[in-house]
Amino acid sequence: MHVRFRHRARARLLALLATLAMPFALLTAAPAHAAGSLTAAFTSADNGSWWKGTYVVRNDGASAVTGWTLEFDLPAGVTVSSSYNGQATVTGRHVSATNAYYNGTVQPHATTEPYSFWFVATGPIGAPLNCRINGDKCDGSPDVPPGAPAAPTVVDTTAHTVSLSWGAATAGDFPVTSYEVLSGSTVLATATTTAVTVTGLTPATTYALSVRARDSRGNTGPASPPVTARTVDPASDTVPPSTPGHLRSTAVTSTAVSLAWDAATDNQRVAAYDLYQGATLVRTVTTTSATVDQLSPATAYTFTVRARDAADNASAASAPLTVTTGDLAGSGKYTRVGYFTQWGIYGRQYFVKNLDTSGSAAKLDIVNYAFENIDPVNLTCLAGVTKGTTANPQDPDQGTGAGDADADYSRPFSAAQSVDGVADDGWAPLRGNLNQLKKLKAKYPALKVVVSLGGWTYSKYFSDAAATDASRKKLVSSCIDIWIKGNLPLYNGAGGPGTAAGIFDGIDLDWEWPGSPDGHAGNHWSAADKANLTALLAEFRRQLDALGGPHRLLTAFTPADPGKISQGWDLAQIFQSLDVANVQGYDFHGAGSDNSWEPGRTGHQANLWTDAQDPYGFHFSVDNAVQAYLGAGVNPRKLTIGFPFYGRGWQAVTDGGVHGEWQAANGAAPGQFQEEAGTRGYNNLITSVPNLTVYHDAQSVSTYGYTGAGGQWWTFDDPWSIGQKTAYLKSKNLLGAMIWEMSGDTPSGTLINALDAGLK
Repeated sequence: MHVRFRHRARARLLALLATLAMPFALLTAAPAHAAGSLTAAFTSADNGSWWKGTYVVRNDGASAVTGWTLEFDLPAGVTVSSSYNGQATVTGRHVSATNAYYNGTVQPHATTEPYSFWFVATGPIGAPLNCRINGDKCDGSPDVPPGAPAAPTVVDTTAHTVSLSWGAATAGDFPVTSYEVLSGSTVLATATTTAVTVTGLTPATTYALSVRARDSRGNTGPASPPVTARTVDPASDTVPPSTPGHLRSTAVTSTAVSLAWDAATDNQRVAAYDLYQGATLVRTVTTTSATVDQLSPATAYTFTVRARDAADNASAASAPLTVTTGDLAGSGKYTRVGYFTQWGIYGRQYFVKNLDTSGSAAKLDIVNYAFENIDPVNLTCLAGVTKGTTANPQDPDQGTGAGDADADYSRPFSAAQSVDGVADDGWAPLRGNLNQLKKLKAKYPALKVVVSLGGWTYSKYFSDAAATDASRKKLVSSCIDIWIKGNLPLYNGAGGPGTAAGIFDGIDLDWEWPGSPDGHAGNHWSAADKANLTALLAEFRRQLDALGGPHRLLTAFTPADPGKISQGWDLAQIFQSLDVANVQGYDFHGAGSDNSWEPGRTGHQANLWTDAQDPYGFHFSVDNAVQAYLGAGVNPRKLTIGFPFYGRGWQAVTDGGVHGEWQAANGAAPGQFQEEAGTRGYNNLITSVPNLTVYHDAQSVSTYGYTGAGGQWWTFDDPWSIGQKTAYLKSKNLLGAMIWEMSGDTPSGTLINALDAGLK
């Protein structure tokens, strides 16, 4: 289908070019020379009521260049109505244009002709201003760097620090974004303002320090005149300051704590205060207050503060203060998390747009985009491949190397399938589900989206990737690079650096199951998984926080089975890293699509309480799962419970005088899809299973349906059971609810409406 689309797009383009290739009254050109690999030459051509502007990209290098971006500013009064051979974004007078899939690679000593980028414009004819090709000047000339800052002034010195200030540098071609403090050619410190404290210096030592400016393109200017500074000699003062008193919290949010304390005294002067989070130094300030950010919600942190004098004598630590951050939702409010499945656009015909039209997007707080895989060779986050899973659910390699870059960011959606009613053009660098999620977030600015890694079929290599410090760092770095920074691999003309930046607000870990042999057939696992998972989550938290900016979410799908919790999840440690644990609240019983699970007996899959009639040795329930976490001391405002928007069913079920509840069966009932026996989305279940009578078990809070003796028996949630469960989670002060998965609901959002109403 994609090949046919590309051919049609090329045919339309050639037709347009043929139509517009006519004599022009005016032709102007600006020459370009190659200082780097790529340059771009502009020509304009008058057509009376409109004019054509063309940029021919040239590669004067010895190697092919793949991928280019043009940026320029339109002359005053000029309006661009359309563009060709590239994807253009116009913001005011600024235009940014990326290559089409068919002209993105420019061979050595060649150009983009005959498929160069061009646009249709009205207004005064003239060459655009400030042209850049991949960040370099289009004519190949070098950037003008910033000027030299004024000579720095020494503001303060201690045994290990020198504080400086200086006059700002003048900008060159780009604004000044930072300054570097130099000792000779060595950079000792950087600053975004015109003042900084240089740390880590040697006591009683003289330094000649200068400052240079750096612009937003990374160009550095000349250094300022140097200033001489000498650090304090510790032998000159051996008396430490007094201990700071009355450490207190002045403000708390879900991710930050503001602290204050009473000033210490010293025989000379107090130079600084060091604030510790546990044993870790997190802030050094010269005032008696500080804010610690990048904290996890609903988490207890212990702080102390020490005073330091200019000779680096440190006081004793203050009395410790423990502060618990606020939760993600806010007091008296509840978080709603919903999974959107990557593959739902196929048989289910459930698109990101359906989250909007069903009313779900307006009621959700977090969308989990499921699932992405781990590269079986590199043990990194996998993207940029389209490879299906095998049909056999017991195949140990069912998900090895699988992924769907086509659905993620390559497949063009029609106007009817698009959130904003605008079709993908087929050559933009971002299409597919991710582009639709971007549009959904634009419509619902408070909505967060996280990328879910793993799941039942893609958890095979988690154990390997988490096994060592080096492998953990490698995995986390790759996941952040692809999904948070948005550096998608090139695929069918889509992707490229920064393509998906800003779409995902965090990462969701769906490792099923660490430390357990009960995951998908062939999954790698180890007794060391429990400790390695704790370390992996800490590494995710560390690297996500190191990005700066807004707090990035780190969530996980966690088991209901106490045995699996014990095998793989250190509940005393993991919540220092995790923002939310979405506790499994379903799949307690089921036949399985291949009848490998419990084909011979029906059973509730999502009962709130233990069913008194449950014949199994261990009794699953939502409450039992929740108590396993609360009993381990987990803050309830870290926990959501899972709600199934689908049912599990059996066939040839004995009535037993109880409408088939816990009765003999003969395998999975026919499913919504041929490959998924025993499973139907809620809407499909209530509309497509004939003669289904719905029953409510008030004792266990379970909904089930039965078609009659020898027929089908289904277990699922409906508005009644959802109302009972939401009342329960509110009584336990849990954070909220998680949904697997959104496509199962009715087009009008019957279940999400019930959930939303229950959480108000």
